[in-house]
Amino acid sequence: MLYFAYAIMPDHLHIITDGKLSPSNSLRYINGVTAKRILDHLKENDLEASLSKLRQFKKKDNYKYSVWEHHSDKNLLTSESFFMQKVNYIHNNPVKDGLVEEPEDYLYSSTRIWRGRPLEEEPLVMDIREIKWRTR
Repeated sequence: MLYFAYAIMPDHLHIITDGKLSPSNSLRYINGVTAKRILDHLKENDLEASLSKLRQFKKKDNYKYSVWEHHSDKNLLTSESFFMQKVNYIHNNPVKDGLVEEPEDYLYSSTRIWRGRPLEEEPLVMDIREIKWRTR
């Protein structure tokens, strides 16, 4: 799966990926991987107060915790203009939420990569040159 734009917010995330998986399967994959890592971190560091907030009644699948709400929006980006609208929305989300004054100041975002000024240790490495625009 390729990642084209992202912002990892304190209580949600925004991400644009390639179309190799269906939107539902992409979301299921991302939610599963991130939930496992979050729960592992909380357990390894004995952060019981945080774990208790995520604890759910056991369901038929034996899950004991729920990290993500299951009301996520999924959009199929079918044009370059819609794609860029979403990239700009994602990059401006930390500013809109009052976390930073400028989009590139937010560490957990692809803004710097898009502006050609990545940090040496970016949290998520990606290559926007992998975007293949359709020609008519």
